[in-house]
Amino acid sequence: MKYASMKSIVLMLCLPIMLAGCGQKDSSFAAAPGDSRSREYTVWSIRMADSEMARRGDSLSFGGPNPKAKWEYTTGLFLKSLLDLWQATGDVKYLDYVTAVIDSYVEANGAIRTYKMTDFNLDKINSGKVLLRLYQITGQEKYRLAADHLYEQLQRQPRTSDGGFWHKQRYPWQMWLDGIYMSGPFYAEYGAMFDRPMAFDDAVRQILLIDAHTRDPQTGLRYHGWDESRKQAWADSLSGCSPHFWGRAMGWYGMALVDVLDYLPDDGENRSRVIDILNDLLKAVAPYQDESGLWYQVVDQGDRAGNYLETSVSAMLVYTIAKAVDKGYADQAYRDVAIKGFDGIINQMIRSDEDERISLTGICSVAGLGGDPYRDGSFEYYISEPVVANDLKGVGPFIMAGIQMGQMQAAAAD
Repeated sequence: MKYASMKSIVLMLCLPIMLAGCGQKDSSFAAAPGDSRSREYTVWSIRMADSEMARRGDSLSFGGPNPKAKWEYTTGLFLKSLLDLWQATGDVKYLDYVTAVIDSYVEANGAIRTYKMTDFNLDKINSGKVLLRLYQITGQEKYRLAADHLYEQLQRQPRTSDGGFWHKQRYPWQMWLDGIYMSGPFYAEYGAMFDRPMAFDDAVRQILLIDAHTRDPQTGLRYHGWDESRKQAWADSLSGCSPHFWGRAMGWYGMALVDVLDYLPDDGENRSRVIDILNDLLKAVAPYQDESGLWYQVVDQGDRAGNYLETSVSAMLVYTIAKAVDKGYADQAYRDVAIKGFDGIINQMIRSDEDERISLTGICSVAGLGGDPYRDGSFEYYISEPVVANDLKGVGPFIMAGIQMGQMQAAAAD
């Protein structure tokens, strides 16, 4: 069976061989003639990655000697962006950093330090994408064994009555848009790597279910979460949906759609369904892009007091749109939306620090539904969470967005 991801998998397997004997490259990688804008985008990714690595000081600050470090989705998000950057530039310092972090968690038998399967937390699946990539690159069995544990969690994950994954064991009967990103691309990639075609069907099933449950028929925007039981105070008594369109939730969802497509069979019905949903999402979010190029924390209420332009949703949607255009999933007209979005982040949310590093500002630190203290999904709740700089939920997508913008621009220049 031919998979859409095979070319990229071969490239990742061959890169270490191509780099052997070449030495470690620096950030001044060569760009194709006439491709200066493409290179400019990727340089922003390099600058952000190097700044964040320098801020942390040591790759093992994520794990290793840090007793508070846990197997978290934000770690996987940042590490994936570094692997993408290694692939784009050939600079092995990014691969070395990623390997050091993952090796501080993964034991020789594939056990993952601080990971507990019975929490059935979809967030814990996200870093599995890095495990699969490292297995492709190195062939080390421990990475495959660790990924097997995460795959097993998905086989045992509690589900709604129609088959949707609960977001977490402690959030029963709930599906969140975030969870599609945390689990879907890993699930599909695992299926492609280890010949598990049912993984494609189940990954797409999650997309179809959450789309059916959270899509607003008037705007096409997607609500953050859905509670089948209707027991949560944030859930509408009829639809079960949370009350607002949180930007980053749709950002997670968009990134999930374009990343899942990397692994679905080229000629399957699943693929066309996901592409249709992706285009429907782009059609919905594009009109809400602010003149600045950014999107708001609560996407459809930009004129409401207290709402603000938020960086992580903007970076995630730029990544989604640029990749969709580059891969041919979406119309070329969206190219201008992506350019405007990336330029908006650079112009408004990048801060140059005295130490020659750059910082990414305007990032909502966290947002969710339910829990203790209770998060009610109201507009007032979403705008009340702290806004911070250099949170990995913004940094990782920004790095990935710069890489995708570079690829989109290079393709347009050819």
